[in-house]
Amino acid sequence: MKKPKKSMIILFSILAVFMLVIAVACGKKEAPTEDANAQQEAASEVATQDYHIGIVTTSVSQSEDNFRGAEAVLKQYGSSNDEGGKITVVTVPDNFMQEQETTISQMVSLADDPEMKAIVVAEGIPGTYPAFKAIREKRPDILLIVNNTHEDPVQVSTVADVVVNSDSVARGYLIVKTAHDLGATKFMHISFPRHLSYETISRRRAIMEQTAKDLGMEYIEMSAPDPLSDVGVPGAQQFILEQVPNWIAKYGKDTAFFATNDAQTEPLLKQIAAHGGCFIEADLPSPTMGYPGALGIEFTDDEKGNWPKILEKVEKAVVEAGGSGRMGTWAYSYNFSGLQGLTDLAVKAIESGDREFTLDKVLASLDTATPGSKWNGSLMKDNNGVEVKNSFFVYQDTYVFGKGYMGVTSVEVPEKYGIKVKELSTDEKIYKNELSNGRPIIANVGPGDFSSI
Repeated sequence: MKKPKKSMIILFSILAVFMLVIAVACGKKEAPTEDANAQQEAASEVATQDYHIGIVTTSVSQSEDNFRGAEAVLKQYGSSNDEGGKITVVTVPDNFMQEQETTISQMVSLADDPEMKAIVVAEGIPGTYPAFKAIREKRPDILLIVNNTHEDPVQVSTVADVVVNSDSVARGYLIVKTAHDLGATKFMHISFPRHLSYETISRRRAIMEQTAKDLGMEYIEMSAPDPLSDVGVPGAQQFILEQVPNWIAKYGKDTAFFATNDAQTEPLLKQIAAHGGCFIEADLPSPTMGYPGALGIEFTDDEKGNWPKILEKVEKAVVEAGGSGRMGTWAYSYNFSGLQGLTDLAVKAIESGDREFTLDKVLASLDTATPGSKWNGSLMKDNNGVEVKNSFFVYQDTYVFGKGYMGVTSVEVPEKYGIKVKELSTDEKIYKNELSNGRPIIANVGPGDFSSI
């Protein structure tokens, strides 16, 4: 057998080395470049940004602050109909009690949008619970958040991710106490059967009555027409307009008044300013709740939504009307700021993927909508005293025109009206502050935290 030529051996050797290099190169995974990493991060960011949030609000006639809050959220995040926008706004019928089917279908229809990731209801009118239940069955991935629920909050909490109400327990005590501190000797609670059937309103009314008695004040329960009855909003307002002067004449100017209905607040304020009496804050407090219409205040486009400017203008009008030191509010609208704050809460939850909600997170989101204000709150408890982990009570400091903040967020509510519990972040300064103010701290620990037990 002939030996291969030297030139052929060299050629085969070169080909073998070449094939080996190719094989190694093909099997090797290249490390991603900086551009590739940036593209991957950008794609991930787009995924977390590409979502919609449904906002359900009442009309201007039912609650202007609800409606204007929805407008502010729409302006902040953009319409879902526009590129990059996130917000879809739904306005429920004025006569929602008689048109519940329409109300429910409007809310549920939001879940038809495949990009819908959260629904925030500005005011949980009747029909919210069945709507949430239907949405939960249809789209369990959607976050459901409701503010100021008219239905049983414990029941609503079974289908919602977050339920928020103004703190009925704390405010039931604090409103009456503040009135007493301002010199009132009588307290009148104005409502009607439909509102008194709501658990939070009835509970607050009971606390107000007991607080008045404990402080030596006369408690007066006054019935008024329901704006959703045959007389409508005009009839309900006319009743208040006609009766307040008679009530003040009968009970005296040292009477503090509170109405559970927003529509009745304007005529109530108008007559209190003119005839005397005391008004601490509205059911859903705001400088624009009743005061503009009662005192003829108009806001420029630059002032609308600018709550410090609004507060300043309303305060000037109240003082000029003789209401200094006896008429109050919250510095920021509860409805307006509540909707903004809870939308912020939804955005953070969607973009972080964190669906665990705590009081600290709720208050932090509310803070974003009310710079400079102070909030406090607690977890709601059911009738058996058991905490409802996703239902929160919140309240803002009371501002009395001509006097300033009353510091109610730091006032301790007696335990007899309901023990208040809140979660604390792990901060030594917070612990020292709570203990120095006489508030005990309970540590909930399990095996392994401090021992093996």
